[in-house]
Amino acid sequence: MDALVSTAALLAALALGLAAGAVLAEAGVLVPFWRAQTPEAFLAWYRENAARLLKFFGPLEAASGVLVAAATVAAGLARHPGAPWLAAATALTGAVLISFPLYFQRVNASFAAGTIPRERVAAELRRWAIWHWGRTVLAIGAFLLALLTLVLGATVPG
Repeated sequence: MDALVSTAALLAALALGLAAGAVLAEAGVLVPFWRAQTPEAFLAWYRENAARLLKFFGPLEAASGVLVAAATVAAGLARHPGAPWLAAATALTGAVLISFPLYFQRVNASFAAGTIPRERVAAELRRWAIWHWGRTVLAIGAFLLALLTLVLGATVPG
């Protein structure tokens, strides 16, 4: 595997693995915690921590998107056999990223501002969890595809 493609794919896989692990932890730890709270307690917690969540997840997701896109371009230019897998990982990562403005941005803002009616919090958290599990599956898929590219690179002679 060309050194540039190898390095780009490795960096992409690392970033995608970190991002996938982070959203999986959010799904498995934070979401159940949120759903166990009263609406008032959840909204107070969210108001206090919304900026921290965005500062953590935003750069991690953005970096994974940039790195997998760069690895895809490098692999495509090098005609690497893993290029289609990286392209698929890029598409899945794009779907993860686009889910934020499609759904999460608006609802997260309503949680942070406390503008959601208290009686709708439980239902919205249920919907949030469903959307989040969807992006978690996409993130894990992107990570696995990047790993597949590394495996292909290691097994291709030359």
